[in-house]
Amino acid sequence: MYVRRSLDRDSAATLVHAFVTSRIDYGNALLANAPKMRTEKLQRVLNAAARVITGTRKFDSGLSHILHSDLHWLDVPQRVIFKLCMTVYKCLHGLAPKYIADLCVPVADVVGRRQLRSNSRGLLNFPRYNMSNYGRRAFRFAGPYVWNSLPEHIRQSASIAVFKRSLKTFLFQQISHLAH
Repeated sequence: MYVRRSLDRDSAATLVHAFVTSRIDYGNALLANAPKMRTEKLQRVLNAAARVITGTRKFDSGLSHILHSDLHWLDVPQRVIFKLCMTVYKCLHGLAPKYIADLCVPVADVVGRRQLRSNSRGLLNFPRYNMSNYGRRAFRFAGPYVWNSLPEHIRQSASIAVFKRSLKTFLFQQISHLAH
C-alpha cells in the first residue's frame, strides 16, 4: 500500500532552494539581454518550484502573486538584472576580482568624458559592441548598462545590505508596473 506523504512548506522551500533556485541563479548573468525564449524556460522551472512550495496546481490562478508577494522571488529577467547589479556593486567597492572590476570603468576615469555632467552621478562607461547577438550580452557591456539604468539613490547606497534591499524593491516595482 502506497501512502502519499507531503513535505511541510519549510522543508519544501529548503529543497527547492538547494536544488532549483540556486541552479537558476548560478551563472544567470550570462542571460543578460538574452532572447525571451531563453528566459521563459527558466521561468517555467521557477514557477513549478513555487507550485511545489505552495502546493498549488499548474492551472491555479495567482501564481505571479504567490511568486512576488508570498515567496518574494523575482522573475528570471529581474534575477539576471539583480545578479549583474550586485556584481557591478562589488566591482566598484573592491569586493570582486580585479579582472572583473577592470570592466567597470567610471565615466570620471575616461579621458575626454571627465567634463560631462554624468561624471558626478556614478555612471559607468560601457563600450560599443560589435556583434549584434553576443556583444550586448557580455558583462563589459551589460553590467555597466544596467548599472546606469538604476536610479542614482540606489547606485550610491552606503552598504551592500542597503543596496540589495533597494535594488530588489526597485525591481519588484518594475514588475508591478509591467503587470498593469
